[in-house]
Amino acid sequence: MVESTFIPKIEAACRKKEGLFDTNKGKYAVRSIFAGAFLTFSTGAGAIAADLTNKIVPGTGRFLFPFIFAWGLAYIVFLNAELVTSNMMFLTAGTFLKKIDWKKALMILLYCTFFNLIGALIAGWLFANSAAYAGLSKESFIAGVVQMKLARSNELILLEGILANVFVNIAILSFVLVKDSTAKLFLVISAIYMFVFLTNEHLAANFASFAIVKFSSA
Repeated sequence: MVESTFIPKIEAACRKKEGLFDTNKGKYAVRSIFAGAFLTFSTGAGAIAADLTNKIVPGTGRFLFPFIFAWGLAYIVFLNAELVTSNMMFLTAGTFLKKIDWKKALMILLYCTFFNLIGALIAGWLFANSAAYAGLSKESFIAGVVQMKLARSNELILLEGILANVFVNIAILSFVLVKDSTAKLFLVISAIYMFVFLTNEHLAANFASFAIVKFSSA
């Protein structure tokens, strides 16, 4: 019988995250800030690209934006940043497998979420005040995304959030379990592309888009 590599990798991830959190909360915070910023970078670039292609061929921005956004997650997993949604999988599985105490797991998740938000706010402010976003209007792609999300019911937000996390977990598992780096990249990009194209709800992605729009003069 072939032994699963999932449990050892979950245990190693939980030990690494708990160890860093316990010994150097500042470093953990920085890694979390970078994760929020990385998603904001790809959101900011993708939204501008979507606006440009929509002017040429209406509707094409819907296809282009998810592809550019997905690179933000690639930066996170390849550069060891700390993202709350991937930590939800690692720490929940770790708690279930008794590899980490649930109280510590919850504490790490809340800490990571807060600093993901800080990273998104910093990057969002920078984008909102950049030349690329000087002409942002209510008709812009990113403004439409935010308006759509604000119009959703709480029940739909919950459902869409669950779907997004399923896709994110597929991406993270692909990165953890697949050996070839090129295959890792393609699988991560494909899974993230799908949930963004389907407009599912993703907490950290919402941090990014809402921050840019909030700090914009539009």
